[in-house]
Amino acid sequence: MSDWLEELPPAAREYLEGKRLDEVECIIPDLPGIARGKAVPATKFARQEYFHLPDSIFYQTITGEWGDAAGADGFIEKDMILRPDISTATAAPWTGDWTLQVIHDAFDRDGNPVEYSPRNVLKRVVDLYRAQGWEPVVAPEMEFFLVARNLDPAHEIKPMMGRSGRPAAARQAYSMTAVDEFGPVIDDIYDFAEAQGFEIDGITQEGGAGQLEINLIHGDPVRLADEVFYFKRLIREAALRHDCYATFMAKPIANEPGSAMHIHHSVLDATTGKNIFSGPQGGETDAFYHFIAGMQNHMPDALAVIAPYVNSYRRYVKDHAAPINLEWGRDNRTTGIRVPLSGPASRRVENRLAGMDCNPYLGIAASLACGYLGLMEQKKPKAEFKGDAYDGDGDIPQVLGSALDLFEEATTLHEVLGPDFARVYAIVKRAEYEEFLHVISPWEREHLLMNV
Repeated sequence: MSDWLEELPPAAREYLEGKRLDEVECIIPDLPGIARGKAVPATKFARQEYFHLPDSIFYQTITGEWGDAAGADGFIEKDMILRPDISTATAAPWTGDWTLQVIHDAFDRDGNPVEYSPRNVLKRVVDLYRAQGWEPVVAPEMEFFLVARNLDPAHEIKPMMGRSGRPAAARQAYSMTAVDEFGPVIDDIYDFAEAQGFEIDGITQEGGAGQLEINLIHGDPVRLADEVFYFKRLIREAALRHDCYATFMAKPIANEPGSAMHIHHSVLDATTGKNIFSGPQGGETDAFYHFIAGMQNHMPDALAVIAPYVNSYRRYVKDHAAPINLEWGRDNRTTGIRVPLSGPASRRVENRLAGMDCNPYLGIAASLACGYLGLMEQKKPKAEFKGDAYDGDGDIPQVLGSALDLFEEATTLHEVLGPDFARVYAIVKRAEYEEFLHVISPWEREHLLMNV
């Protein structure tokens, strides 16, 4: 890899221009989307073709426990071969020295992709599209909160102090004044993103206190998942510079809206480059409706992937900018599946169910998998919903346990995402859920201790 510096993306080369690279962070996203790996001197990275990590990193729960996962199915901890994808090399501009981050892909000793590595899961789904002559395109929207430092988990999470010295206020959607309150943090987000070569389509204030949204330019699903993965880290680092936290919890503050990762989908014909959701005269095609039907028919089974924690289900509340069902509608933000206003070339389908707490690789993979199954099954969706979908009945699981029940039985979805991934994911998430059930909440102590 002696010439690897010549293969760096333009932004990474610009970042290092006239500098001496000190360190390379060799990273891989685990099931929750946490960066795992090793930091090595640049000189060592130049000499290595790969490095090793145990595959048990994919069996670890969000709390760092293992539960029954590590011993499942005769599990033997094996070393994976992690190979760098130099196209992902990007700056780590918050560090004290000149450091690059490089995402790695996981392979077994025979050179096969490790099926339960999240980036490999997404690549598998994208390859299924390409085998049909399709090119999937996505555009994620990232919602998150800037909150005051919270050193004691027993204390409620509170909005951060704004530039004015007052706590961030809620119900200020799209307010430029509200955005200005977080100006120093946003400035660092822009600076870090520029150093990393990421283009932000826009930053807006959302409806929650200290809640912001970043929109990303549409493109290749794997590249966009890489960007969301990197963005989560850079946003956290920007917040820490200003004595606050950035959180991507689905519902960090009671009685406030939750944070979603809305995913916009379109599919191109790989030969012509044209959107298969639009016909020659600009009308909606059968493929457009089949894609929506796939989301309606398979999203309940995939919900445990796009809403992966017990907290995720607190977001699905009526009238709080989150869906409660899988109705679809045109320019209707109350439905779980929305068709935004657009011309024929940019016709797309928006999945509004995915939470910002999901692993971006797995969230995008699961959403694309549902659309893919719809395209292959060629079924019709329910009739378009017109009106307020909150007036309808909820038709998605309300708790993680129910979502896991559906996921564990969804063999059709497993074949798209990968059976081995589905097995490992179910084991880890079931262990997390059972661990949560051992926790007694403040609500239980307040209302049950002396009254039942």
